[in-house]
Amino acid sequence: MRVAFAGKGGSGKTTLSALFARHLARSGAPVVAIDGDINQHLAYALGLDEDEFFAAPPLSARTGEIKDYLRGTNPRIPSRDAMVKTTPPGRGSRLLRLLKEDEVHSHHVQAVGGVPLMVTGAFDETDLGVACYHSKLGAVELYLNHLVDGPDEYVVVDMTAGADAFASGLFTRFDMTFLVVEPTRKSASVYRQYRDHAAEFGIPVAVVGNKVTGEDDLAFLRAQVGDDLLAHCVQSSYVRAQEQGRGHGEPEPHNTRTLDRLRAAVDARPKDWAAFQRQAVEFHLRNATAWADDATGQDLTAQVDPDFRHGPEALAAVA
Repeated sequence: MRVAFAGKGGSGKTTLSALFARHLARSGAPVVAIDGDINQHLAYALGLDEDEFFAAPPLSARTGEIKDYLRGTNPRIPSRDAMVKTTPPGRGSRLLRLLKEDEVHSHHVQAVGGVPLMVTGAFDETDLGVACYHSKLGAVELYLNHLVDGPDEYVVVDMTAGADAFASGLFTRFDMTFLVVEPTRKSASVYRQYRDHAAEFGIPVAVVGNKVTGEDDLAFLRAQVGDDLLAHCVQSSYVRAQEQGRGHGEPEPHNTRTLDRLRAAVDARPKDWAAFQRQAVEFHLRNATAWADDATGQDLTAQVDPDFRHGPEALAAVA
């Protein structure tokens, strides 16, 4: 199951992403966390020391090689230059299984705090003033488009802040999106914006209240988000200790129960591979018309394989 954490900048979505990924990993579940936020702080939230270096190369540093691997023998994709971030898999494409030894996982995964982590990569000097961060997120979108995740397997993605997450089709690649909302009007406003955009495409969302200090905060959240409020986290001395580099022990019992509720909500979601592929094709056609045909000099609508069926059925076809 693919899980995204989104919300206003500073709401605590990176912290919640780390807590949830670590919670899953400690239970023994196969999990990969992905830092898809421009600030690239998930490794530190998972426990990487400030003076340590995340050694695995970022996904964005090897996008060309990832494209070469994923396109496989798909006759609709003659080269990496013909492949864009939204290119959907088809017959002949290489599909990924979580944490298997392949071109993506073997190069880009590094364990931090017991959690296998991949990072998108930060801006460098060549990006400043000439590129947007979504150019780097293309590798994450390709990864999710070609991943066949099985039951009780999890991908946890820390997304970009606010409604900027809707600037690409990446927001449709998840089985569940958790909106992290503080008990403030600004945070609730971002929630409403995200909720309305997600509803247009049938994207399931649930709210995780964060930094709740008492009944007044909880009442405010209930008034602002209604039934979308799935659970909440209270102010956490455990999180503060983690942020100060002296983190040991476990989250507070209330916050641990919240993490359990999040997992239960994810596990209750049915996996709809047909809808997943349909949305992938829809956004690929949108991008082809908007910019990708012109950028590549090709008709990228021809990359859509109408006979391809994503999911376990596609794996069985190449077994």
